[in-house]
Amino acid sequence: MKRETLKGHLDLLLLAVVGAGAAHGYHIARRLAEASGGTLDLPEGTLYPALHRLESKNLLSSSWDTVGGRRRRVYDLTPEGKDALARERLEWGSFAQAVESVLDTV
Repeated sequence: MKRETLKGHLDLLLLAVVGAGAAHGYHIARRLAEASGGTLDLPEGTLYPALHRLESKNLLSSSWDTVGGRRRRVYDLTPEGKDALARERLEWGSFAQAVESVLDTV
């Protein structure tokens, strides 16, 4: 999928994936790719700037963790991130329903 297609939806997708459980960047990318059947396979150049942007908006928090001798940055939702995810889910549901209604009637 083209990066332009994700514009406006990437934050919601990342919040949803991280909302399923704290994870490091590579794991977030794998969860997103697997959940989308491989359609949403994000390059690092898209993923990490988005994660940093969400962190700067206080929607995600991060901390360092060491697993198997490897240091990894782990991301988790903040309380504000949980609220934003709930709002975004509602907005997406309304938008998707409206689009389906139009597609079904024309």
